[in-house]
This record gives sequence, C-alpha cells and structure tokens, in this order.
Amino acid sequence: MHIVFSDEFDKLTPEMWDLMERAADIALRTEFGELENIELDNEPELGVTVVDDSEILELNREYREKDSVTDVLSFPQFEGHEDLLEDLLDDEAETLIGDVVICFEQAERQADEYGTGLTREMLYLFVHSVMHLFGYDHMNEEEKAVMRAREEEVLSAIGVKRKK
Repeated sequence: MHIVFSDEFDKLTPEMWDLMERAADIALRTEFGELENIELDNEPELGVTVVDDSEILELNREYREKDSVTDVLSFPQFEGHEDLLEDLLDDEAETLIGDVVICFEQAERQADEYGTGLTREMLYLFVHSVMHLFGYDHMNEEEKAVMRAREEEVLSAIGVKRKK
C-alpha cells in the first residue's frame, strides 16, 4: 500500500512511518484474504496527516459536530468492506482507501496516561483508524471486541506491543 504522509510538525520518526506502512500492508492483506496471492495492478493509497490540537478540534467540529479535541479521525472513501474489496480487485481502478488524521499532542497525552509509549500510541491510533476505513466500528461491546482483536493482531504482526 502506498501511504502519502503529511507531518507539518516533523514529529514522527522514519521508524514510525515505516511501521505505519508495514501495518497498513498487513492490515490490508489479512483483512482481504482474497488479495493474499494477487499482484494488484494499482497499488491502493492511503493518506496520513499529523496535526495539532487546534486543527483536529476544527475538523472534529466540522465533520462530527463535536466541540472537543480527539485523537484520530478517519475519512473512508467507501461505504463498506464489500465496496472497497470490489474496487481493490478492479484492475482499472486506482483505489484511495481514505484518509487518517492523527493529533500528535493528544497522542502524547494518551501515551503518558496509558503508559504505552509514543510509538505504540501513534501506531495504535493509525491502525485503529485503518480499521474504521475498512468498515469496523465500536458502537457496541461486540463490535468493539472484534475491532480491538484486529488492531492487536496487526500491531503484534509488526512487533509493537503494549507496555505493561
């Protein structure tokens, strides 16, 4: 998967970007088993933007009508899992899966609060957002458990563990 990164604050390390790319590839291939042995003609694309509190607040107000800072926002380009898969398998399509916007300052606060470390927190937020782009949600406990299991599967596959 090709990721277009935008980090105007230059806060993320090349290691974090590399881990995000690996996580995205693993998430895509494990989510869509149909792609396991297929060479895609057009590499899917994902946008990742790192912002500060004020920018995420503005986006959260505009798109979710919530007047608060949040950690990550997801902007999917497809209605659901099946629509995305159909586009991925279309040899003619150039697939933009969606956009991820991560608030660096909120990630720092959460890393301190949860004791996870900044790299793990940033990667967790990224993978969480990618799962939303694939159609996962956490509106009830059952959905949340499924989504969390997928997130941890991807994070474990890239060697990123929660600090105890």
